[in-house]
Amino acid sequence: MQTAVESACSKVTWRLVPFLMLLYVVSWLDRVNVGFAALQMNRDLGFSPAVFGFGAGVFFIGYALFEVPSNLVLARVGARRWIARIMVTWGLVSTAMMFVQGPTSFYVLRFVLGVAEAGFLPGVIYYLAQWYPRAQRARAVSWFMIGIPLSTVLGAPLAGALLQMNGLQGLAGWQWLYLLEGLPAVVLGFVVWRVLPDTPRQARWLAPAEQEALIAHIAAENAAVAGQRNLPVWRVLSHPTVWLLGFSLFACQCGSYGLTLWIPQILKGLSGQSDLMVGLLSAVPYVAAAVGMVVLGISSDRTGERFWHVAGPSFLGAAGFAASAWFTSPVLGLLALTVAAVGDLSSRGPFWALPPRFLSGSALAAGIALINTLGAVGGFVGPYAVGLVKNATGSFSGGLLLLSGLLVTSAITTLWLRRSTALAAHAA
Repeated sequence: MQTAVESACSKVTWRLVPFLMLLYVVSWLDRVNVGFAALQMNRDLGFSPAVFGFGAGVFFIGYALFEVPSNLVLARVGARRWIARIMVTWGLVSTAMMFVQGPTSFYVLRFVLGVAEAGFLPGVIYYLAQWYPRAQRARAVSWFMIGIPLSTVLGAPLAGALLQMNGLQGLAGWQWLYLLEGLPAVVLGFVVWRVLPDTPRQARWLAPAEQEALIAHIAAENAAVAGQRNLPVWRVLSHPTVWLLGFSLFACQCGSYGLTLWIPQILKGLSGQSDLMVGLLSAVPYVAAAVGMVVLGISSDRTGERFWHVAGPSFLGAAGFAASAWFTSPVLGLLALTVAAVGDLSSRGPFWALPPRFLSGSALAAGIALINTLGAVGGFVGPYAVGLVKNATGSFSGGLLLLSGLLVTSAITTLWLRRSTALAAHAA
């Protein structure tokens, strides 16, 4: 028989997580659709691989600069208001990408898009920590973050189809892509304002007994963490464990975005297929990654083990990137990239279950934001480095090997974190 807490969590999973996943799908589409737009935009505007790599990555500079303040504002004003604001502004800026005319406007709009979206992911991670006990967070985060591969599974074929509208009403296909994928974020922002509850007490679909049980359970966990190590925000921002977690995510995000933003052009070079077919092929690695994320999240929650559930997939992703650097066959290349995507992305649920083990309240909001800020820097470094190497060598191989090495360092850093006093003191 389910306890009141278990019953409440089940309702939260069905009521909130699918909606938050939808928001993340739209968010991810708007930050990475530049990779598909590049199939036409780079040619139309004369962008070199280095120009594209810098413009694709500069998003994460704006994103990183505003992560911490954005999440602190969210913790103060509530998720409903702040996530609604984020979505409306990023949707408008994403739509404005259709007006890019050269490198300068490309860089500026990508940077502003990062500023507009800053705080969304860490805000949702912090928000979920207010709704789920520690033992169920990896699974919940994994379900939410399926939005990453799902956005490509859905978005890649959609992008391929939108690019076929090239010339319609005098607009290029890549302009239609930005326009039609940016507007949904604006609409969903107003939906968030209307329907998203800030706390379990505002959730009318929870019975009063479920509300009280869930609030009391999470409050007791937070009190235990605070009692062990009640850190002010300024101490969190200099905490070595937070920075090591941030470095681990930085390396993983180099791989994740290095793949996501370049995979259309990598597969175009391997296969020589049409833009529509490249869109379909680009979805394949992310179908497998979605399955991997769910399986790893469930496994991590059942066993209570986090570190190997992050390091193991990272080693697997490194092997996939290394193999993809050598394969020239479209089939083997796609298989290697699939292994890379599964390994890189599957670790996210267990990874984000680590910060709440030693942080709570505003300290947790700040810690998550700083960790994701460092990860966002990886979103700049990964795509830009791949572009620079491609520019210098004419091949993606060197860039893919670099991403492989970074994932190895992420895995080693995560295993080193098992020695962390802060994390060991609050085992799941």
